[in-house]
Amino acid sequence: MEKQSIPSFLKQYFWGDDFSQININDNQKYIIQTLLENGDDKALKWLFSVINKQTILTFLSTVKLSKKSGNFWQIYLS
Repeated sequence: MEKQSIPSFLKQYFWGDDFSQININDNQKYIIQTLLENGDDKALKWLFSVINKQTILTFLSTVKLSKKSGNFWQIYLS
Protein backbone atom coordinates (compact mmCIF):
# COMPACT_ATOMS: atom_id res chain seq x y z
CA MET A 1 0.00 0.00 0.00
CA GLU A 2 1.33 3.44 -0.92
CA LYS A 3 1.95 5.72 2.03
CA GLN A 4 -0.40 8.68 1.98
CA SER A 5 1.46 11.86 2.87
CA ILE A 6 -0.18 14.84 4.50
CA PRO A 7 -0.59 18.21 2.77
CA SER A 8 2.16 20.82 3.08
CA PHE A 9 -0.13 23.38 4.76
CA LEU A 10 -0.01 21.16 7.87
CA LYS A 11 3.78 21.42 8.18
CA GLN A 12 3.45 24.21 10.75
CA TYR A 13 2.00 21.72 13.24
CA PHE A 14 4.85 19.25 12.84
CA TRP A 15 7.73 21.72 13.05
CA GLY A 16 9.92 19.42 15.19
CA ASP A 17 9.55 16.44 12.89
CA ASP A 18 10.93 15.35 9.53
CA PHE A 19 7.75 16.30 7.70
CA SER A 20 8.60 14.18 4.67
CA GLN A 21 8.42 11.06 6.88
CA ILE A 22 4.96 11.73 8.33
CA ASN A 23 2.19 9.81 6.59
CA ILE A 24 -1.35 8.76 7.41
CA ASN A 25 -0.60 5.03 7.27
CA ASP A 26 2.18 5.00 9.88
CA ASN A 27 1.44 8.08 11.97
CA GLN A 28 -2.35 8.24 12.21
CA LYS A 29 -2.47 8.49 16.01
CA TYR A 30 0.21 11.20 16.10
CA ILE A 31 -1.51 13.21 13.38
CA ILE A 32 -4.86 12.98 15.20
CA GLN A 33 -3.27 14.01 18.50
CA THR A 34 -1.39 16.96 17.02
CA LEU A 35 -4.26 18.35 14.98
CA LEU A 36 -6.93 17.91 17.68
CA GLU A 37 -4.74 19.78 20.13
CA ASN A 38 -3.34 22.52 17.88
CA GLY A 39 -5.10 22.51 14.51
CA ASP A 40 -7.08 25.39 13.06
CA ASP A 41 -10.34 25.07 11.11
CA LYS A 42 -8.58 24.19 7.85
CA ALA A 43 -6.42 21.51 9.52
CA LEU A 44 -9.40 19.97 11.30
CA LYS A 45 -11.51 20.00 8.14
CA TRP A 46 -8.73 18.07 6.39
CA LEU A 47 -8.41 15.64 9.32
CA PHE A 48 -12.13 14.84 9.31
CA SER A 49 -12.08 14.43 5.52
CA VAL A 50 -9.42 11.70 5.60
CA ILE A 51 -10.14 9.99 8.95
CA ASN A 52 -13.74 9.38 9.94
CA LYS A 53 -15.04 10.66 13.27
CA GLN A 54 -15.61 7.16 14.65
CA THR A 55 -11.96 6.26 14.12
CA ILE A 56 -10.86 9.50 15.77
CA LEU A 57 -13.18 8.79 18.70
CA THR A 58 -11.59 5.35 19.20
CA PHE A 59 -8.14 6.98 19.42
CA LEU A 60 -9.33 9.70 21.79
CA SER A 61 -8.65 7.74 24.97
CA THR A 62 -5.07 6.96 23.91
CA VAL A 63 -3.87 10.32 22.56
CA LYS A 64 -2.23 12.92 24.76
CA LEU A 65 -4.46 15.98 24.83
CA SER A 66 -4.89 18.71 27.39
CA LYS A 67 -7.82 18.09 29.69
CA LYS A 68 -9.75 20.95 28.06
CA SER A 69 -9.16 19.64 24.53
CA GLY A 70 -9.88 16.06 25.53
CA ASN A 71 -13.20 17.03 27.11
CA PHE A 72 -14.20 19.15 24.12
CA TRP A 73 -13.44 16.43 21.56
CA GLN A 74 -15.16 13.76 23.64
CA ILE A 75 -18.37 15.82 23.66
CA TYR A 76 -18.04 16.93 20.04
CA LEU A 77 -17.44 13.45 18.65
CA SER A 78 -20.05 11.66 20.78
